[in-house]
Order: sequence, then structure tokens, then C-alpha cells
Amino acid sequence: MELLYFAVAFACGFSVYQLKLPPLIGFLMAGFVLNLLGHKTTDLLTQLADLGVTLLLFSIGLKLRVGNLIKPQVWAPASMHIITSTAFFASLSLMLGAMSLPLFTDLDWQSALLVGFAFSFSSTVFAVKVLEERGEMASLHGKISIGILVMQDIFAVIFLAVSTGKVPNIWALALLVVLPLVRPVMFWVLSRSKHGELLPLFGFFFALVAGYHAFEFAGLKGDLGALIMGMIFAPHKKAGELSKSLLNVKDILLVGFFLNIGLNATITLDALLIAILLVFVLPIKVSLYYIFTNMFKLRARTSLLSAFTLTNYSEFGLIVCAVASASGAVAPDWLAVVAIAVSITFVIASPLNKRSNEIYVKLEPWLLKFESQDRLEEELPVNLTDTKIVIFGMGRIGTGAYETIQASFPDTVAGVDIKPEVVEKHVSRGRRVLTADATDPDFWQRVNHSEVEMVMLAMPKHMQNIYALEQLKASGYNGQVTAIANYPDQQKELEEMGVNSTYNFYLEAGSGFAEHVKEKLFT
Repeated sequence: MELLYFAVAFACGFSVYQLKLPPLIGFLMAGFVLNLLGHKTTDLLTQLADLGVTLLLFSIGLKLRVGNLIKPQVWAPASMHIITSTAFFASLSLMLGAMSLPLFTDLDWQSALLVGFAFSFSSTVFAVKVLEERGEMASLHGKISIGILVMQDIFAVIFLAVSTGKVPNIWALALLVVLPLVRPVMFWVLSRSKHGELLPLFGFFFALVAGYHAFEFAGLKGDLGALIMGMIFAPHKKAGELSKSLLNVKDILLVGFFLNIGLNATITLDALLIAILLVFVLPIKVSLYYIFTNMFKLRARTSLLSAFTLTNYSEFGLIVCAVASASGAVAPDWLAVVAIAVSITFVIASPLNKRSNEIYVKLEPWLLKFESQDRLEEELPVNLTDTKIVIFGMGRIGTGAYETIQASFPDTVAGVDIKPEVVEKHVSRGRRVLTADATDPDFWQRVNHSEVEMVMLAMPKHMQNIYALEQLKASGYNGQVTAIANYPDQQKELEEMGVNSTYNFYLEAGSGFAEHVKEKLFT
């Protein structure tokens, strides 16, 4: 049966992808189609979905640093939003109950608060999928969004502890003592796992056993354990490689998660109409995200893109409603309302995020009126004076290009990268590298590239290079552009957009290796 479900998911995902929409919309559609045909979820599919979410949280932890959570622009908007949003949805529920709308009429103020709490959350799974597809996990708005979601997870743990009576036991204290002590041993094991099949197996063990089940045994939420275990490994030099080794497995398992949402919904006319009604008030929730983040010195674009990433209802609402339903606080039909609302907002938010930069450009004149004049260090203007060649993306390829050019044409090249920690590493080694987001329309307005003769797009995600190229052309740049690609069809797309030359590093790595060998043999 699960094979049938995944086959339908592939057919629907493939179909929507041809329309240039994210495949996850197709996976959601597959769940509802199967539901309408009389199919329901299975224990195995539920387990696969849970594994996918656990690995996802472990992967988030690998890219997350505690310092990001304690910044005011993360914890303050997250706290303000969950309180305000809960109050808004609770008040709305009571008002609709007074108007005799079905399901709302049975709510008192306590159950209305539970419903409000359920709809105050945004989806971690959706946000991470969107940010990974766009290559924006390391961007400032990506880190703000993930930080807010992690704060929401902390609120979720507190809620579950209070509502289910599941409080930490004595083993939780043992975890606090043991984890810091064994951290050096864990790091040693990760280093010795090298690059083969042991690496993803290492991730499975520490995410699912040492993380999830150890925290469950200690009376804590297992998913939180996977997240914290990932954060423990985040400073390790192999954290990025470990995350990549889990990527494909995690994505396959998450297909089960999206299928489950549709398969678990008991669709009734009342549930459908109420879900649609709640979707119509979603802009208020999104506006609150924008307002609260904008209060903490973030640029208008950063606040808007963070809000767009969080433009959805969360699968955690299903958990809240399940707990409330089990205690008799709300009717079981609320589970269907949440499932339908979550699905609809996923479908809305996917194209919205895909066109976020275009939307920002149109709204920019109005949004800038409310932007703070102060700037965070990560968002200060970029100076490219006396620079002839600019390399966007200072990973392995960008760094290699920088070193080669610098050796032949000293002091004419500069690198640009979205990750502050990467920039810090390069600066410490004497390279001229700046922090900026090449896909940011404001970046191209703030920078003077009149002296730049060549731009090299070496960012790891193809869509990052596409977006940067679009912004570069819109800014009036007339110099040469070269870009990297993974596949021939990506090279063709870049060349059709006006790139002077492309470099397929998979195909041309062998040529480069041969040139290196010839140089060694004949010199």
C-alpha cells in the first residue's frame, strides 16, 4: 500500500513540477486524492513521516548556533508573535461562536485559547524545504525564520509538558551533565566516520537513538532531542558534510509527512468552509511577523522574506488539537480543519515564496517608509571600490577561483558570501571577502559596480545564480558574467539568459585534473 502511495505522490509531484511549482504541493494533492478515494494512512507511513521530521530537526540543528537564538531579533519577535497571534485567533473564535458558526459555538474561552495557540504556529517542515530549495538557509532572513520556528518548538515543549502532564524525570538532569562530558568523544567519532556510508549512519544513530529516544526516555520531547543533538555537532567542521549526507534520505521520508496530512483529514463541508475562512485571515498573522521583526532593526526585505517563509499554518496545530480533543476540550472535527488549512496555506505559500523578490520590488517604495534607519552589522552597505572581478559564493570553487586570480592579478578581486562565518574565515586568512546576499535587490541598489569588469557566479544552488543574474541585469551591469552549473540543461538556461561562459564542474573536473597532471609531468 505504501508503494502505491509513493507512486501517486511521484505522479502528482512530477505534474506540478512541470508547472514550475514545488513538488511538495503535488505530494499534498496526492494525500487528498488518495483520501477521497477511500485510502487512509498506515502505521508504516506514519513512522516514515516521523523519521523524516526527526532527521529534519537534526539537520536544522547542524546549521544552528545558540548565538542565533539569543539575539533580540529572534526571541523577541517569536515571543511577541505567539502571544499576540494566540490572542487574535482566540478572540476571533469566540466572536464567530457568538455568530453561531458551526464548531465555534462549542468553544469556551479556554478551548478558544487552545485553538488560537494551534493556529499561531508556522510549519518548520515547509519553511526548511522552501529555504533549502532556494539555497537561503544561511541568509539572514533564513536564520531569522528558523530561529523563530525553534523558539516556537520550545513553546510547544512547554505546552505538551503542561497539557499531557509529561514532565522531565531524573534522567533529564543526567542528560544535562553527560552530554557536555561526552561531546569530545562524539566529535572524535564524527571525525573518524570519514566520508562513506558510515557518515549518514552516524547521523541516523545520533538523531534517532542518542537524540530522539534518549530525550523521550528522560521525559522530554524526542524531536527536541534531535534538534539539540544537531546543535551540539554544529561547530564541527564536518557538520555541513553530515547534513548533505542525510539530505536525500530526509527528503524521501518527508514525502510521507506531506502525504499524511491529506490522508489524515476527515473532510466535511463544515471543516472545509471553516478552513477556508481561517486561510482568509492568514494575512493578519503574516503582517504580525513583519511588524514584530521590523521593530528590531531589520531591513524591510529581510522582514518581508522572513514573514513569507512563515506564511502558513503548522502541522503542530494537529498535535495541539489532538491533545485538546482527547481531553474533550474541542471537537474531533478540528483536526480536519487544521489539516485542510495547513494544506491550503502550503499551496499558497509555495508560489508566494518563489516570487518573493519580485513582490518585494513592487512593494519596496511603500515598505521603506516603515524601515528602521539603524542597521544590523550583517546588513550594512557593501563597498566594491577598485574591484575588477567579483566572485559570488566563496565555497570550494569560489575560493579556488579567488586564489588563482589573486596570484595573477593581485588586489583586483573580491569575494562575496551570504554566510558571516564563512566571510570571517576568509578575512582571517587575508582574503578580501564581504558579507552580502547576491539575490537581494537592495544589494544591487546599494553597491557601485561601475569599475567591475567580470562577475563570477559560484553559488552552490542553481536558483541562487539565476536570481543573482536577474538582479545583476536589472541593475544595469554591462560587464562579463560567468557562472557554474551542475548539469548541461542548467548551463543552457544560464547561457540563454546572457551569461558569457559557464563551467560544469562535474564534467570539467576531469579536464582540470588532467591539466594538473600534465603540468606536474612536463615542468
